[in-house]
Amino acid sequence: MSIRGSHGVSRRVGCITPYTLGRMAEQSVSRPETTSSSEPAEPAGSVTAPITAADVLAWLERAAEAARAGELDAPALIELLGQLRQASTACANASDWTLLAAREAGASLRQIAPVFGKGYVRAPAARLEKLHREVLSSEQFLELMRRRMGPG
Repeated sequence: MSIRGSHGVSRRVGCITPYTLGRMAEQSVSRPETTSSSEPAEPAGSVTAPITAADVLAWLERAAEAARAGELDAPALIELLGQLRQASTACANASDWTLLAAREAGASLRQIAPVFGKGYVRAPAARLEKLHREVLSSEQFLELMRRRMGPG
């Protein structure tokens, strides 16, 4: 999902979680805004999330300003709501895949727990248990997502 910013540049938006909100200050310092319309270069062997909480907050500020200025009517806001809910689902699916992949790569539940915003392992363990009812690996999860989304 994207929305046009004040300079006419489309930006992707995703979901905001308590964890990402808590990390916004760190991300703002460690990953300054780029003025280029292309994706920032990533170091070899590194993959970052396609969007940060800071990106979403900046988009939200622009969207709120547009709504206050009367530039977004109810039908436009409802369409935007639907797009955001789809993006949120996509973020949740990406999070689930990453959880499975992290475990496959050898990460312990104790290492993963802080990302869930808790200092104990019950949250990631419960999520893994739920995921394992449908799939046993990150590759199976990815194949399930492909089937659910259909061709395209």
